[in-house]
Amino acid sequence: MKTARVAYLGAIHHATEADGRLKLDDGRLVGEDDVVWLPPVEPKTVFALGLNYSDHAKELTFKAPEEPLVFLKGPNTFIGHRAETRRPADATNMHYECELVAVIGRKARNVKREDAYDYVAGYTVANDYAIRDYLENYYRPNLRVKNRDTCTPIGPWFVDAEDIADPMKLGLKTYVNGQLTQEGTTQDMIFSIPFLIEYLSGFMTLNEGDMILTGTPKGTVNTVVGDEVATEIEGIGRLVNTIAGDDAFNISK
Repeated sequence: MKTARVAYLGAIHHATEADGRLKLDDGRLVGEDDVVWLPPVEPKTVFALGLNYSDHAKELTFKAPEEPLVFLKGPNTFIGHRAETRRPADATNMHYECELVAVIGRKARNVKREDAYDYVAGYTVANDYAIRDYLENYYRPNLRVKNRDTCTPIGPWFVDAEDIADPMKLGLKTYVNGQLTQEGTTQDMIFSIPFLIEYLSGFMTLNEGDMILTGTPKGTVNTVVGDEVATEIEGIGRLVNTIAGDDAFNISK
């Protein structure tokens, strides 16, 4: 089953697909354009992976890491489907990043790799923009690169884990203004979802609703104001987002 979170007439609802429309949890049918799409899971602790695909690391002229490069993301970075992401006026390299997101379903501590999927509630799609102008280095990810307001669209759907036969065999694609610019597969992750759950739960507790953004394959390119970026993952969904300038957010600098 796949569900969304949306705002409609001043209230927040969970919704499902129904013949091209949305069926709210109170039974009402509404158009997809009639709602404000929200992140399908309310962000709690959010982990993100840097350089988790060897082809992307090579693309950026870095060696593939021997240990996961993990950083945390604040809740203000997240926006929903069809929302706008701010591109600062001083940015020269703002790259999209199509990423599979694993959502934790229950408390996890010292989980073994072979049991890791028992702790996954489901999956969604993220587009974790990186403003590389501000990057110090990949072993100390700069907050200004990855924790900027509106720079991580997520959704539109949360898909139950039982509906995804193998999350490590999913195709990823990104389109900019309708043109395919990125294509890869989760098979090429350096550190798999089970590995990451074992790794993270080995030194801290993971809780229900925590999310792991698992990195992006090669094919990231610069985006500019006005671009429509669609990131999609096989079996999970298609996330659409538009790049906007400072003026759209009433920001002069």
